[in-house]
Amino acid sequence: MARIRPTQVADDGFWDEERPSRGKKAARYAAPVAVAGIAAATIGLVPALASTGDPDLPKISAQELISKMAASDAQQMSGSVKITTDLGIPSLPGGGSIADLGGARGGDASAAPESKLMELISGSHTLRVASDGPDKQRVSIVENAAEYSMIHNGDDVWAYDSGSNSAYHATAPKDAKAKGDHRREMPKDLRDATPQEMAKMLLSSVDDTTDVSVDGTSRVAGRDAYDLLIKPKQNSDSTIGSVRIAVDADNGVPLKFTLSPKSGGKAIVDVGFTKVDFGKPEASSFDFTPPKGAKVTEAPKADRRDAQKDFGAKDFKDAQGALSGLKVVGQGWDSVARLDTPGGAAAPGGDSGPGAASGLLGGFGKEVKGKFGSGTVVSTRLVNALLTDDGKVFVGAVDKDALVKAANAAK
Repeated sequence: MARIRPTQVADDGFWDEERPSRGKKAARYAAPVAVAGIAAATIGLVPALASTGDPDLPKISAQELISKMAASDAQQMSGSVKITTDLGIPSLPGGGSIADLGGARGGDASAAPESKLMELISGSHTLRVASDGPDKQRVSIVENAAEYSMIHNGDDVWAYDSGSNSAYHATAPKDAKAKGDHRREMPKDLRDATPQEMAKMLLSSVDDTTDVSVDGTSRVAGRDAYDLLIKPKQNSDSTIGSVRIAVDADNGVPLKFTLSPKSGGKAIVDVGFTKVDFGKPEASSFDFTPPKGAKVTEAPKADRRDAQKDFGAKDFKDAQGALSGLKVVGQGWDSVARLDTPGGAAAPGGDSGPGAASGLLGGFGKEVKGKFGSGTVVSTRLVNALLTDDGKVFVGAVDKDALVKAANAAK
């Protein structure tokens, strides 16, 4: 078997309830930019893990290792996850980046989970995680002098930001318990920031455009692991060079997920455990009572039928129109999402219309021309986006030429 040299990094501790947290404001994207941002955030996160050499394990085929992962049913665990992300998001003139577009939501401090999404798509972060079946999970983002926690326990989901002493509370729908679907109440933005969930997302899209192999062994968080190597075939236009998943040799749980760019250099995404225990977590890990004086925000008790009322009729119709124009061209690693915004660049809408987004993108993108006309390409190390002057958006983990080709073909 081929060997790889693991990285040595110090372990982090487990739960530390006394650490204060820093409040941050939520950010929103303009509609065309959101496609690129969400695509990047869906894939992007990173860690370097405690390692002590490559173990000598029995040989296993890629298919057997994938089957082992699929059969894994570890519902109890606790530990620490290190996330580091280097997406190469371009800077705006005068400072800031694409991640800063949109501004605050509501203008006040809030512990709502969506306000934490933007923090996870850049830099390094430490997460404390615990799970005890489908009804109990906990995720905490830990900074030097900050902690933000989300706790799901039965019918209740709590989020708490100690920096602003603010809490957010949601209650599972009445029919969720009968359906055994409490887990959907843990927001995916944070819930999916683990090696297991990222591996599931990737493996669900593996097809005949992909090469899959077992490429050596490693030690992750003190446990023996097989390294599953997944990469596009050589003729791919993808910006992705490879994805490496360290799979626990004993129980098949993904312990580490590393996404590397075709262009080389440091990983774009590297997510993994620095410490893990597959025993039953302490019951107190899932207990939460808002501290004295905390500002508590209750989630709106709205279902999809109430979305138009809560979101605003005009915004709701605009969103429906945008999504109705979403198409995917190509397959596998070379897939490109195409979004035809209603009315094109000339559509009304003031500062939030496609024309305004195009002008804003011009501040940190590059102009391109083709049979489709002209537009602006915004590039990161993973996701590239082309916004044409007539209001179409093409986005994918592919190079600039592939986006221009897709735009030409759509003309």
